[in-house]
Amino acid sequence: MIITAFPVGFFAGLFGIGGGLITVPFLFFIFSSLDIDPNYVMHLAVGTSFSIIIPTSFVSVYTHNKHGSVDLQIIKSYAFFVIIGVIIGTSLASILKTKGLILFFTVVVYILSVYLLFLKEKAQDTKPNFNLLPKIVFGFISGFVSAPMGIGGAVMNVPILKYFGYPINKAIGSAAAIGFFIALFGAIGFLISGSYFNVNLPLSVGFINIPALLIFIPITTYMARVGANAVHRIEKDKITKFFGIFLLVVGSIFFYRYLNI
Repeated sequence: MIITAFPVGFFAGLFGIGGGLITVPFLFFIFSSLDIDPNYVMHLAVGTSFSIIIPTSFVSVYTHNKHGSVDLQIIKSYAFFVIIGVIIGTSLASILKTKGLILFFTVVVYILSVYLLFLKEKAQDTKPNFNLLPKIVFGFISGFVSAPMGIGGAVMNVPILKYFGYPINKAIGSAAAIGFFIALFGAIGFLISGSYFNVNLPLSVGFINIPALLIFIPITTYMARVGANAVHRIEKDKITKFFGIFLLVVGSIFFYRYLNI
């Protein structure tokens, strides 16, 4: 857990992600090796991941905001629809079959990675043009898909905001802020659902494992600040390409998981 926490925190700050893409697979592996009910291992990994993302993303957002990279207007108008998606996705997580959802997520991530890798940066930033209908559609989808997977949604929201005219630094900072709300409502949902099903998991409250929480949070919050400061010293076009490569790797990991389910 200690080894995993360092890259989780750094990438959370660097790319505005919550870190769940790294946390969930590792927690799943760790919990699977312990004497935990196999029916609830994935639920525990996802719920714990969300609880870790809350303070990590808060530190990331705070650091990005000091650099002027958090757009409060987009958060106010877009996060609401993301939260609706999270609530519904969390509610259905216990009965949905995840294999089809993972395949869908993989395809979307591959498309977004190709878009960012071949995107040519404009000499001047254009005025963002993100209307109500795409906010509703993309907000709901990003929240709904993020909920069963324990991720902050930035792998979708950064390219989405970039597509609608936001500069990469502001897209990353704003996506980190949106990820905070995804994690908050996701963690609450898995806490409540675990309590509702009255699961008896060791050292856990609902679907949140307390030891993992205490180990991850100090490390990820520190590393998130390091990553968030680092991104503002990198050229914009390089950040876009790095994020595209990162998504390509993420898509490949999820595709591998899809083939082995």
